[in-house]
Amino acid sequence: MVAVASQRAVEALSIFRAAVPTTFFENLRKASGLRAEGGVYTTETTTWLIIQQRLDGKATLSTAVQQVGQGRPQQLLPNHKRLEEETLSSNTGGYSRARSRLKKEVAEQVSDKIFNYLMADAQEALPGLGRQAFLLDGSSLDLPATPKLLEAYPPPTNQHGTAHWPIVRMVVAHDVVSGIGMRPHWGPMYGDKAVSEQQLAADAIGQLPPGSVVVGDRNFGVFSTAYDADQRSYPVVVRLTDSRARSLLKGKLPPQLDRKIDWKPSRWDRKSHPDLPADACVQGRLIACQVTTPKGQTIPLFLFTTLDMPLQKIVQLYGYRWNIETDLRSLKQTVHMHSLTARSVEMVAKELVLGVSAYNLVRGTMYAAARVAGIDARQLSFSRVQDVVNAALPNLMAADSEEEYQRLLDRLLRRAGQCRLPRRPQRPTYPRAVWQRAATYPKRKT
Repeated sequence: MVAVASQRAVEALSIFRAAVPTTFFENLRKASGLRAEGGVYTTETTTWLIIQQRLDGKATLSTAVQQVGQGRPQQLLPNHKRLEEETLSSNTGGYSRARSRLKKEVAEQVSDKIFNYLMADAQEALPGLGRQAFLLDGSSLDLPATPKLLEAYPPPTNQHGTAHWPIVRMVVAHDVVSGIGMRPHWGPMYGDKAVSEQQLAADAIGQLPPGSVVVGDRNFGVFSTAYDADQRSYPVVVRLTDSRARSLLKGKLPPQLDRKIDWKPSRWDRKSHPDLPADACVQGRLIACQVTTPKGQTIPLFLFTTLDMPLQKIVQLYGYRWNIETDLRSLKQTVHMHSLTARSVEMVAKELVLGVSAYNLVRGTMYAAARVAGIDARQLSFSRVQDVVNAALPNLMAADSEEEYQRLLDRLLRRAGQCRLPRRPQRPTYPRAVWQRAATYPKRKT
């Protein structure tokens, strides 16, 4: 079974080379009318190094430069005098300038190609559905307080004054089965040009694979999101707040309901979206049911969907929504996307899109390892599989023959398939306590 799964590129560097081969970068250079690159840090090498930084524990420029100094990855490095004579500087200046030269459009195309390559074999969200489904959710991250970033992404303010760090609002769509994430959409969270998650979601929906189901929580259970998806022929399953469901029913909320409705924009919806046509309407179903949480609590659930499926299947599909919480945690913490170190607006954009690509490379390996092990990819630990990938990459990049590479790849898949999440029983709660710190540092004076 390993041989069958290994027919496609299933290891991080192999996925990168298969999704965006060298010819892709050569065609971009010729289309731009640029001459052949003569330095060590070519566009292809620089793109991979930015991605690999996110997979490394330190995520610094220095770690990437040291890899090149050791001749890795050999498959991407050009024939250069500095590399042959082993006189390449260990300073990060050359790599830093190459990162700055990299075009944002190139980073976006690389991210899209990796996403499309991995999604080509993605399974349907539910048996018999015949469609993929994507979970929408938003998050935020902070940036260095440089003048340009403070202007582009203003920090929050309150009655105590203005905060220090610029804040970015981001929306990502993740596949419910594999967890593979689409290229993110982002904008300022505060200031005069602040964007809402619903605005970013409208842009994200348009780039989903055709016919995919859009799944969202109550934050996306608004008319504008349902209308945007419906106009682009994307089915939706979104959760409604109690007040919004009551408004649509124009009465009390029953514990059980499955009724066809015509969702029309409210006065508030038209005020927020004045470009809505006069006859704007989304035809679908309003579902009300009772669900039991893992803690044994019974809560009411109100859903709006444009899918023609049994109620139980709709509720099951929405139940996958919790997966995006762990997906975002892996994206922000394990791939170090919670706080970027880029100091320019252009570099922030490249770090964001290629950071999601790094996350997808690990997800692609997890998906292949799960198929080899005969389990669900969601049963594997993202951080542990990332450790396996990081440990195996040097040997894979230094393999002398195809047979040696295949042997190392098979071992990687076996080891990744063993990184299963533990099945812990429901743990009892414990009282919260605050531990006093032993010492404090004085606040920095302005």
